[in-house]
Amino acid sequence: MTIATGERTTVATVDDATRRLVRLAAIIASADERTVRASLAESIDATPAEWIEELILQSYLFCGFPRSLNTMREWRRLTGRPAPSSTDTGGPEQWRRRGEATCRLVYGAMYDRLRVNIRGLHPELDEWMIVEGYGKVLSRPGLDLARRELCIVAACAASAQDRQLHSHLHGAINVGVAADALSAAIEALEGVVEETSLIGARMLWRRVQGQIAPGT
Repeated sequence: MTIATGERTTVATVDDATRRLVRLAAIIASADERTVRASLAESIDATPAEWIEELILQSYLFCGFPRSLNTMREWRRLTGRPAPSSTDTGGPEQWRRRGEATCRLVYGAMYDRLRVNIRGLHPELDEWMIVEGYGKVLSRPGLDLARRELCIVAACAASAQDRQLHSHLHGAINVGVAADALSAAIEALEGVVEETSLIGARMLWRRVQGQIAPGT
């Protein structure tokens, strides 16, 4: 069930379409092309095509261009859907504004500290995170931010990126994913994420649950 709430979309439960999307996110991040192809084929009739295309696009942020390119190639081949005829031409300043707003939604009270920390690593990483990551990619229409965060959680769990997983577990809650829905999304990764990584994700989620305010 999805409830629109202004700039946020609350995901209260994980329906079959969302479950398949989350599993596909983990598979794109970690599996071989044969497994990716099979997961795409299983999702064609169950998950909106626009969601899948947006997931494939955002995957380059978390698992690199090669996996995103190869996945999109398989998607075009399987579906016969043509590529869009235009791209987002908003430009860097618009992407920066969108990116700052989206990143602030995801990180909440931790946003200012995040920006300081990333600039301390390298100012270009901060710029790319905001303009390219949160502005140009994660603020796109076609897939709501709540489901984008669930897919990021899945990709981070699959690739055992625990620092980012911790941040995006909080981020998913911040942008409107209910705790029960987040638990269900993590459990949906069984069979597609290595067992040790899945155990780690479950443990980390329990820690995060202990940190979030009741009723969040």
